[in-house]
Amino acid sequence: MSNPVGMSRDHVQPTERSAAGAPPAGAETPYLELLARGASADAYEQPVLLARAEGRPTEQIVALEQAKLLALRVRSELEGRRRREAELSALFETAHDLAGLRDLDAVLQAIVQRARSLLGTDVAYLSLNDPARGDTYMRVTEGSVAARFQQLRLGMGEGLGGLVAQTARPYVTDDYFKDDRFQHTLAIDAGVRDEGLVAILGVPLTLGHHVIGVLFAADRRARVFEREQIALLGSFAALAAAAIDTANLLSETRSALADLERANEIIRDRSGVIERASDVHDRLAQLVLHGGGVHDVAAAVSEVLDGTVDFTEATAVPATALEASRAEGHAVRYGDDWIAAVVAGGELLGALVLRGQPGLDPVDQSTLERAATVTSLLLLARRSAAEAEQRVRGELLDDLLDARDRDPRLLRERAARLHADLDARHVVLAARLDAVAADAEQEADARRRLWSAASHLAATRHGLAAARDGGTVLLLPLTGDDTATALARRTARHLGTAVHEAVTVGASAPVEDLAAHPDAVAAGYEEGRRCLEALRLLGRPGDGAAAEDFGFLGLLLAGDRDVAGFVGRTIGPVVAYDERRGTDLLRTLDAYFACGMSPARTKDDLHVHVNTVAQRLERVGRLLGDDWQSPARALEIQLALRLHRLSGPARR
Repeated sequence: MSNPVGMSRDHVQPTERSAAGAPPAGAETPYLELLARGASADAYEQPVLLARAEGRPTEQIVALEQAKLLALRVRSELEGRRRREAELSALFETAHDLAGLRDLDAVLQAIVQRARSLLGTDVAYLSLNDPARGDTYMRVTEGSVAARFQQLRLGMGEGLGGLVAQTARPYVTDDYFKDDRFQHTLAIDAGVRDEGLVAILGVPLTLGHHVIGVLFAADRRARVFEREQIALLGSFAALAAAAIDTANLLSETRSALADLERANEIIRDRSGVIERASDVHDRLAQLVLHGGGVHDVAAAVSEVLDGTVDFTEATAVPATALEASRAEGHAVRYGDDWIAAVVAGGELLGALVLRGQPGLDPVDQSTLERAATVTSLLLLARRSAAEAEQRVRGELLDDLLDARDRDPRLLRERAARLHADLDARHVVLAARLDAVAADAEQEADARRRLWSAASHLAATRHGLAAARDGGTVLLLPLTGDDTATALARRTARHLGTAVHEAVTVGASAPVEDLAAHPDAVAAGYEEGRRCLEALRLLGRPGDGAAAEDFGFLGLLLAGDRDVAGFVGRTIGPVVAYDERRGTDLLRTLDAYFACGMSPARTKDDLHVHVNTVAQRLERVGRLLGDDWQSPARALEIQLALRLHRLSGPARR
């Protein structure tokens, strides 16, 4: 049984992944040809069947099977993108068409046609409320074949549509006849059965507090309408209601012009305001079609209303005025300003604020409100596109971490489409929230916010991000003289600020040539996780670090146990000095520490004068720094000396 939108469930299905690696080169050729010509899914079985019929070796058949699965995934992704592009195109075309229509019948027909196209359903229809009879009646349909269905009238509270009209809330069901939330009547059920409808979604057409009708999308088979689809249809219904209102207003104006000749001047002024509202709708539609943003909408409305209009985040607007606008569905006055809430599917996204105009014509007020509706559509569309890009970035990083696709050319092509360069030097960062939420729902929400912030950072830095192991993993490029440590600390600060909680980040050493060596990403991730755990054990939540920051402990944290790198960082200047000059500074250091850091005993061990020991130790100090004899540095230097002896021939 389906729930009303307020109780809808999230439908999130994890991407299925094969544990096997990518198919050998050449196996994908027939499938690339199938993808190029847009073949049906059934056609992807033919190469495998043909190979079996020809008796090809088992390994070739297995490779073809792997290539088939990968090609089907690509085909599914391409179909999903085409579907999303079609939905956005339908929204934009609708905004443009409705802005240009003036006849009510044409407006209503355009609404149901676009609603059907928007959700890809079998049928779309619209009912309008009849205040005199206290019911809602079928006004226009698209895709309907049953006469009885096209003539239905629904009493308030009857059926799904009557419940939407009565409560002003959207309702959805994946099987209408099995859903006992609705008041089933013989007339309504007969009409729905004649039409063969099963899954139905209905959203209210509202103007302020008043429901003027219901917009429906329905299928003749069981179907689950996703939350994003419900939100899109709800925003579309808001735009449709405004278009109906505009059409009615224009109709009333024309009647007034015919009936009230003596009020010609007043009507002319009002008509001018209405035409100005129509003009702003045309301009907004053009902005949408040409990829304009919310600030472009605000600028266009500012010019039409001869004032300053800004798009503002919800947190920056007085809460009382914002809630009043949201509840009433109208722009409200606040001091000398007007505030119109930007809402999509019940979610508050911000507000359009017209500043410094205490007096506002009702039609100009309506223009501001409709601009807020268009703004919500833009924000929702941009969010959908951003979420799709985040998923693609996460899938590529998942493939690199799991080493599933080892074809460097394909990896580079996928990365290039996301403006990422796998040939550049990168750092793998493991990020995790430090605070533990009170319950599982809050914990999941905090992780989603972390992943969203990390994905946005990766997109702006031409990197990749994915959710993994209860945290987030990022692959970010190094630029200029940047270091893994500096990048880890900046990332910890950035993510912590974005999610308003402490975020700890561990970083790997720089990795290169990732397309040819994808295993380096997985190794770097493990190194980053060890650094992250070390920070937490050391009581440094909200900080960022790499293995090089932990001194000799970095040997335990680094994925490749870089002994030579540790020795070079610790005593490299002394080693290089001895090699260039033929001196014995290393031997002197060994003896100095072996003799308890006593110059007197050291000179006896080396059989040299004590002044010679002092001169050599002074030289060591200039090479390693004045703090080389501090306890922490001395411990690292002794370990480096021991490792240097063990990694090469002894010198005596």
